[in-house]
Amino acid sequence: MSQAVSAYFPILVFLGIAGFLSALLVFLPMLIARQKPDREKNSAYECGFDAFGDARGKFDVRFYLVAILFIIFDLEVAFLFPWAVCLKTIGAAGFWSMMGFLFVLAVGFIYEWKKGALEWE
Repeated sequence: MSQAVSAYFPILVFLGIAGFLSALLVFLPMLIARQKPDREKNSAYECGFDAFGDARGKFDVRFYLVAILFIIFDLEVAFLFPWAVCLKTIGAAGFWSMMGFLFVLAVGFIYEWKKGALEWE
C-alpha cells in the first residue's frame, strides 16, 4: 500500500465495521421479529388518548420566535464557560471583549423584551 492509503486504512476499516453493524441492526429485527400488526398497533397515539385534529396544523409564529431566542441566549452561556475557565490567562483584553459581547446581547434581550416577543398572551 502507498503511504496515503495506509494512513487512511484505519478510518476505512472503522467505516466498514460501522456500515456493517448499522445494516445488521436495521435489517436483523425485520427478519427475526414477529410481524403481527393489528388495528391498535397501527393507530395514532398521543399521550394516552386518541388523536384529535390534524397533525399538520400550523404552529403559532411566537413558538418559533421563542425557540430562536432560546438558542441565541443558550449560545451565550456556551461562550461564557470557556471564557470563565481561561479568564486569568486572557487578561483585561479578554475580559473587556466579553463585556462588549454581553452588552450587545443585553441590548438585544431588552429590545426583544420591549417589543413583547417574550409574551404569550
